[in-house]
Amino acid sequence: MHLARFPRVRLAHLPTPLEPLPRLSEALGVEIWIKRDDCTGLAGGGNKTRKLEFLLGDAMEQGADTLVTQGAVQSNHVRQTAAAAAAHGFACEVILEERTGSKAIDYTHNGNVLMDRLFGAGMRTVPGGSDMTAELEKTAAEVRARGGKPYIIPGGGSNPVGALGYVDCAREIVVQADELDMQVDRIITATGSAGTHAGLVAGLAVMGADIPVLGIGVRAPKAKQEENVLKLARETAALLGRPDAVTEAMVVADCDYVGEGYGLIDGAVIEALKLAARTDAIVLDPVYTGKAMKGLIALAKAGRFENETVVFLHTGGAQGLFGYQGEIEGAL
Repeated sequence: MHLARFPRVRLAHLPTPLEPLPRLSEALGVEIWIKRDDCTGLAGGGNKTRKLEFLLGDAMEQGADTLVTQGAVQSNHVRQTAAAAAAHGFACEVILEERTGSKAIDYTHNGNVLMDRLFGAGMRTVPGGSDMTAELEKTAAEVRARGGKPYIIPGGGSNPVGALGYVDCAREIVVQADELDMQVDRIITATGSAGTHAGLVAGLAVMGADIPVLGIGVRAPKAKQEENVLKLARETAALLGRPDAVTEAMVVADCDYVGEGYGLIDGAVIEALKLAARTDAIVLDPVYTGKAMKGLIALAKAGRFENETVVFLHTGGAQGLFGYQGEIEGAL
């Protein structure tokens, strides 16, 4: 795949560990390993750091001086973008969408929001359901009007350039598994803005590594999520010079565990957080990995992964727990 062809800024602590989860495996009757992308390092870590390595490389090549991006109020992507900007001398402007409708003080001021402020990002909020593409363009125009050179990063860093970070992660998982003489039967990840899921699918396809990826949806219905992932995976493969590598059958999303909506948690999510923490001391987040683990638990109990070795991709986000204190604390 020769990713050195693409401009890149090194931000992450790589390779991240690939570790067994013995007590969770015993509890669920499935051999589960965890890819620790919560340990990428930047601003507490998370999956967006891999994407930002390529996005910042592209921004620098284009001569930009301001990163412009968007996300939900408790966005992990925004936190990591603000940190990357601070570390490399960019200004940063972010738009936070009130996607969940929560007005709780911990949600609107703690967790990722507190860290956004700490890193010095310029911030504004817009109502849920706003046209976020238009909002990005509006902010970029304001940056240009004051003499700046904006670089727009879509929500989640999910475009073909950002997805290269998870092409690299796919390579990394295969190399680590080979070093461990371990056959990986399935990779499971949360799937939302699609970049992580698409990058994994594209990377595995281009390598010819026959490992299926199951995305556990956190927002969109199944048909829409698979459409988004397939489109981006194909665009990413094309960027790598292999436009025909990704087939429709490679993209699978299970969106039965979204619950009432994006960023809204339920008892099963809290139980998943507790089980991961109290078996192998893994701290998940309530929006992405908590729902992915909710799905993994339910599917494992239904016998879906019998005789498989599963790698669960931990995409980070524990900082967001502090935005949900009021909802979680009473259930612990």
